[in-house]
Amino acid sequence: MPKGTLFLIPVPLADESAVKSFTAFAGDIVNQISEYIVENEKTARRFLKEAGLKTPQSELLLHDYGKHNRDGILTYFFAGLEAGKDVGLMSEAGCPAIADPGSDIVAEAHRRGIKVVPLVGPSSIVLSLMASGFNGQSFTFHGYLPIDKNERTRKLKELEHNSERFNQTQLFIETPFRNNQLLEDVLKSCKPQTRICIACNLTSSDELIISTTVAELKNKKPDLHKKPAIFLLFRGK
Repeated sequence: MPKGTLFLIPVPLADESAVKSFTAFAGDIVNQISEYIVENEKTARRFLKEAGLKTPQSELLLHDYGKHNRDGILTYFFAGLEAGKDVGLMSEAGCPAIADPGSDIVAEAHRRGIKVVPLVGPSSIVLSLMASGFNGQSFTFHGYLPIDKNERTRKLKELEHNSERFNQTQLFIETPFRNNQLLEDVLKSCKPQTRICIACNLTSSDELIISTTVAELKNKKPDLHKKPAIFLLFRGK
């Protein structure tokens, strides 16, 4: 029996932004499948409704791949795919497997010889890089920086050095309630002419994108508290 296909289905980055986030093709796909592997069931069900799901949600089979269900045993998630059913993989926000634990599912699918199909959708990494004006030919995403202030300062100086040395954009994130502290550390640790971009609440009605120098940003610091944001640092040529 042929195996099913694993569809990687992006989820909106912000509330009420579904119309900006999914394509007509994604809407067709969600109405062809009834089984999903999801990081957050509530988020997944809301998105499927916004995407135009016609199948009653009571008929859906959703496998929870949240942080409490990643014990390294993935066979459970692949029963449907091995039996020939198409399955969707959904993150809590943005693109599955990009800064997201879904990459383990994708890797296992390839090991099992299962076809993987990524769908077009929003990625905060790509959107912020597009809007920054920084080098989009060479960039590195570092995820979360160290929490310890001394270690974080050393890391920021390292990123600044690497950006200048390799002409490379450096991207990183923080838990939303610690965004303002991270911004303060960036402004204290980095050189005045280092360029910084902050992309906040991407795709939402109050989206904010600032791309300037550290020196200029010190005079107009935004309030990022509890707002999803991504930071980009550039000191290249």
